[in-house]
Amino acid sequence: MKRIELNSPSSIENLNLVEAERPNPKNDELLVQVLASSLNFHDYLVATGILPAARGRVPLSDGVGKVIAVGNGVTDFKPGDRVLGTFFPDWIDGSSTAAKISRMRGDQVDGFACQHVALPSQAFTKAPACLTDIEAATLPCAGLTAWRALMAEGGVKPGETVLIEGTGGVSIFALQFARMAGASVIGLSSSEEKLARLKQLGAQHVLNYRDDPNWGAKVREITGGVGADHIMEVVGGDLTQALQACRVSGRLYIIGALSRKPIEFPARLVINGNVRIIGLTVGSRIHQLEMVQAIETNGLKPVVDRIFPLSELKAAFRYQEAKAHFGKICIAC
Repeated sequence: MKRIELNSPSSIENLNLVEAERPNPKNDELLVQVLASSLNFHDYLVATGILPAARGRVPLSDGVGKVIAVGNGVTDFKPGDRVLGTFFPDWIDGSSTAAKISRMRGDQVDGFACQHVALPSQAFTKAPACLTDIEAATLPCAGLTAWRALMAEGGVKPGETVLIEGTGGVSIFALQFARMAGASVIGLSSSEEKLARLKQLGAQHVLNYRDDPNWGAKVREITGGVGADHIMEVVGGDLTQALQACRVSGRLYIIGALSRKPIEFPARLVINGNVRIIGLTVGSRIHQLEMVQAIETNGLKPVVDRIFPLSELKAAFRYQEAKAHFGKICIAC
């Protein structure tokens, strides 16, 4: 089979396409033909060496595929099943612990930038039947992060307001899940074209943060002086505007911190506003099962920007680096 390996030191140019022996499933494992993957900010950090990974590591946390064979003891899956990988191989259910989140797919353990994997059956769930392979491959990291924030942690309700920043995978999924739950959405971007697309997806209000750098006050104005109930903070750095936009006792979810700048904020805005700041990384296998069921029930369709073949993974990362995408960048394996 073919797979991508990281060289050392890691950089996009040190992603090597190599030949490798196809694995065989051990007891309680599935042999899966990988059909598709997608790119996340976490994958970019690994590929560029910002998050150091072992030489020879196979990147990409997301993966969807078809079960080819099952090892002894497997009862939940059979050959022919379409499955979705999980981000944390050790976080099955319950609250996160140091042990449960110590290993991330495509980072401390090999990912899905390959044609076959043999992994424990608990490292998979069924893929949503209503989605294509490419669409399903967008879910394990970005989709589940948005799901856990708004549904598992936030319990978003009809009539509440969700603020999203930018148009990457997590933000678009947050918009879709919020609308699915009956909440209204305010979208931020510096691109008028992308703001128009957010409105097409169901955002009730959009703001260009370059035109209005004091957008926190604008969010309060839009919400009748109340503020947003849930804020998907994916940028990081100075959180002043986000906190000004947050309602009293609202929730601010810190996810990814794309700017890579240190988090800073006026403490009075958190204290006086009784704001709950929640840092989170993706979710558990149980969270993924719940998300898959909700997607199948509601017919949600992920937004795919562009598809690259596995052999062009370097080009896919360069495209991600340019930050021109809307939704998810996918890989056909």
